[in-house]
Amino acid sequence: MSWRGSTTVSDRIFACLPYLLPLIEVFVFGRYLLSDFPPLQLLFLPLLPLLRIYYGVRYAGMIIFFALFLLVVRNEKISHFIRFNTMQAILLDIIIFLFNILTDVVGLVPVGGFAIQTLSTTIFIGIVGAVAYSVIQSVSGRYAEIPAISDAVYMQVR
Repeated sequence: MSWRGSTTVSDRIFACLPYLLPLIEVFVFGRYLLSDFPPLQLLFLPLLPLLRIYYGVRYAGMIIFFALFLLVVRNEKISHFIRFNTMQAILLDIIIFLFNILTDVVGLVPVGGFAIQTLSTTIFIGIVGAVAYSVIQSVSGRYAEIPAISDAVYMQVR
């Protein structure tokens, strides 16, 4: 849906960049899937330099999170398309954070190993799928409509 006007090529590119945040954050949940299917690791090979930088800098996640929110989402001089996609990436990151808490709680159960593997793989596939869908839609110049998440984004981005 592109009811806010047309998008330029640069808008489409900048709208895709914030999705690197949830993609890097969810990488931890993919350890079981990627170890069981090593050829899948080749798909994520281009992310390795970003992963090293991200996990090498203390509080990088929090700094990037607040920078995106304060400098992009709240800046009305930036196009609605970029702000929408940035907020959607931030909400995906919040979902990852909440699932991180959930896996910590499930990990407290003594026989929760299989449950953790299943939950982690499901989270990984779900977030990677949502990011892939959102990036494809952004490159096409359309708004990525993810149920419930996009509704929350529309409430935040005016």
